[in-house]
Amino acid sequence: MPRPRAFDERQVLERAREQFWATGYAGTRMDDIAQATGLGKGSLYGAFGDKGKLFHRVFGDWCAAVVEVAEGRLAGGPDAEALARLSGYVHLMAENAASDTERRGCLLAKGAAELAQHDPTVAGRSAETMTALLTLLRAEISAAQRHGDIDSAADPERLAALLLTVVRGIEAVGKAGLDPETLRNIADTALAVLPMPEGQKQKRSATRRSPAREN
Repeated sequence: MPRPRAFDERQVLERAREQFWATGYAGTRMDDIAQATGLGKGSLYGAFGDKGKLFHRVFGDWCAAVVEVAEGRLAGGPDAEALARLSGYVHLMAENAASDTERRGCLLAKGAAELAQHDPTVAGRSAETMTALLTLLRAEISAAQRHGDIDSAADPERLAALLLTVVRGIEAVGKAGLDPETLRNIADTALAVLPMPEGQKQKRSATRRSPAREN
C-alpha cells in the first residue's frame, strides 16, 4: 500500500509555478524547483514526473484559472447587462496588466511563446483556452446585440476575436513597458469602437469605465 504524501501538493505546484513564471521553462532546472519547494528531486519525479510533465500540470492549472476568471465576469445574465459585463472584463484585464510592476506577464502567453511551436500539449492547451475565452466573449456580444447595445448587423465572432486580441495584447504591451494609463486607454478605445445602433452613444459612454477601477 503506497504511503500518503507528506507534502501539500497544491503548495508545491504553486511554488513550481512561481519558478517557471520567473525564469521560463528553459531557464528552470529541477534543482531550482527542488529548492523552491523544499522537496528532493526524487520526490518531485515520483509525484509529478519529469520537468516537462510538471510544467504541463502547472500550465494546465493556469489556463483553467484564466478561463475561470473570464467566466466570473462573462458568466451570462440579463441581456441588458451584457455590455457592462464586457466592459468589466476588458477593464479587469487592463488593470491586471497595469498592476504587473514586475512585468512577468501571463504564464499562458509566456509558455505558449516559448513552447507551443514544438510542444503539442502546450499548443493544444493554449488553443483550448483561447477558444473558451472567444466563446464567452461571443456570447456576451450576442446578448448585447439582442438588447440593442451593439449593432445587430455586426459579426459577433469577429468582434469577439477583436476583444480577445485586445485583452491579450494589453498584457504584452504592458510587459514591454507601456504605462498603466495607456493600458487603460487601450481598453476604453476597444470598447468605444464596438459598433452600436443609432442613439446608443450616450449609453455606451456611461459604461466605458468600470466602477471597480475608479474606486
